[in-house]
Amino acid sequence: MTDTEKKENKMRPEENKSKNRGKRKTALSYAVEFFVKIAATAAVIAILTIFVVGIYVNHSNSNYPMIKDGDLCITYKLADLAVGDEIAYLRDGNVVFGRIVARAGDVVEIRDDNLTVNGYGVFENAVYPTPAEGAKIVFPYTVPQDTFFVLNDYRSDPGDSRICGGIKKDRIKGKVVMVLRIRGI
Repeated sequence: MTDTEKKENKMRPEENKSKNRGKRKTALSYAVEFFVKIAATAAVIAILTIFVVGIYVNHSNSNYPMIKDGDLCITYKLADLAVGDEIAYLRDGNVVFGRIVARAGDVVEIRDDNLTVNGYGVFENAVYPTPAEGAKIVFPYTVPQDTFFVLNDYRSDPGDSRICGGIKKDRIKGKVVMVLRIRGI
């Protein structure tokens, strides 16, 4: 090893120490880094809740026993909707919940507390009969294009498609994918 190489080796540890001193973080840099991470997390959560998921609290028993009053419901906005899906939708400016029983073009009939779609009886796990009393639409009802026929699980409450007809796709807030029972456990 030459004298020049020995001098370079001796200088390197000192240079490393001086470089480390220059990279020391201050309280301000930690604070800035912390708030940048918080802002990025908040932005991701905001984007998810605007475009992908919805979080709603149920304020009625219209879908009892599936969804009870006070339950927290998480919806998936990008889901392909099908008959039998529980959904959240807008009615009179409020978010309400219901179950899709028919799609556009289907013919819905309610007679003697029995639900038929396209002439076939609908087998459901609904606990309650489906009365036509209180309905403001005329049966048989043909579901209009780009709409769904939605009924409450608590069928004695006619505040669903029996009152307002088909629910338009743009009023649907998403498919219910999770229900968190936060009271009445």
